[in-house]
Amino acid sequence: MLVSRRSPPSSSEVHAQRRATGGARREATERVTLRGPDFETHGWTLNVSRGGVRAIVEEPLKSGLEYDIFFGDAEDAARKVTVVWVQDEADGQIVGVRFLDVVGSVPPENI
Repeated sequence: MLVSRRSPPSSSEVHAQRRATGGARREATERVTLRGPDFETHGWTLNVSRGGVRAIVEEPLKSGLEYDIFFGDAEDAARKVTVVWVQDEADGQIVGVRFLDVVGSVPPENI
């Protein structure tokens, strides 16, 4: 019996797999507001993909919780997101959030 041994995927293969699920990232610097029950924080997008947003926010968010995200002044165009990861910084927090409204959805054109 022949046994095939496959080496672990390279970092570029893993990166390609991640890109395939969330789409290509594009840099963005749009003002964002994230709201939850009795909570609101403001920040800026760093990049956006079909699957979510990486942003820097003023007040800390909690990983695993859901929030409404608003881009720019579009108070009537909230999207549901969940916080996937957080990175604490001296002047705030960098967060990765995933869109919950539609799988493979595309971010609004204005960002």
